[in-house]
Amino acid sequence: MTASPRAPHTPRPPRAPLPASDQAAWSRVLALHTRVERELAAALQRRHGIGLSEYRSLEHLQHSQTSELRMQDLAERVGLGQSSVTRLVGRLEAAGFAVKDLCPSDKRGVYAVITEQGRARYEAARTTYTQVLSCALNTLTTDPELGPTVQALRATGPR
Repeated sequence: MTASPRAPHTPRPPRAPLPASDQAAWSRVLALHTRVERELAAALQRRHGIGLSEYRSLEHLQHSQTSELRMQDLAERVGLGQSSVTRLVGRLEAAGFAVKDLCPSDKRGVYAVITEQGRARYEAARTTYTQVLSCALNTLTTDPELGPTVQALRATGPR
């Protein structure tokens, strides 16, 4: 049996680098994100004993129509991998904030379901989150590098 001849490999043309202005803008967005996330995480941990990923998971579960999400959907919404969200939901479960439930139609599917204790913790933490977020953004508006980025983001208005 002889191998059929293959067309020669044609390399992809290199992607054009981002224009310097795009790179600079993206760097400012990332710097802003890092600074705000650090403040949010510290406040949530200090005041409510939960991390930022736990808070965001509770938020997504709270706002879900059925107070539950498939683990893979939760992972996607929180921006974590499957194994990371499994550990995260395990922490929420250990704290009494969520439980895992099997999907009735597909026994391989697992849902994370918010508990009443999880709802209460989310509601308490939401005030902190909102206050710290606003305070951090207000403070950063005076930063010469990041202030214009904050102002541009705020100018887009609520969705």
